[in-house]
Amino acid sequence: MSRMPLVDYLVLDDEPHLVAAECTACGARYFDRRSACAHCGGVEFGSADVPTEGVLTTFTIVQFAAAGVEVPFVAGVVDCGGTSVRGNVVNTPPDPEHVTLGMRVRLTTVPVGTDSAGIEAVGYGFEPV
Repeated sequence: MSRMPLVDYLVLDDEPHLVAAECTACGARYFDRRSACAHCGGVEFGSADVPTEGVLTTFTIVQFAAAGVEVPFVAGVVDCGGTSVRGNVVNTPPDPEHVTLGMRVRLTTVPVGTDSAGIEAVGYGFEPV
């Protein structure tokens, strides 16, 4: 089966990881394409692999969502070695007994769906270490 990342900055290889655009002037990191750095105004970017483990710095347990989106789920922000990454916390019950500030998490891939040609769309989330 063929797989396709849901976002351009998710690399699906033997060890899936995220790649950020890093400002060559100040080191600020961004996901997706940038025309200029919001921190320093620089216009040149390189690629930087983002660590696959991090610490959950904030989260919310989502109880209401658009039709077809299963709730509850945990939306969070993870500090991956200084790079802030937004992502859902997965593979753990979505409640405060299992999801806490400061918990260590690691990147994991999540199947999103398969199209009529058999190509699987793959997203990412973070699971407890």
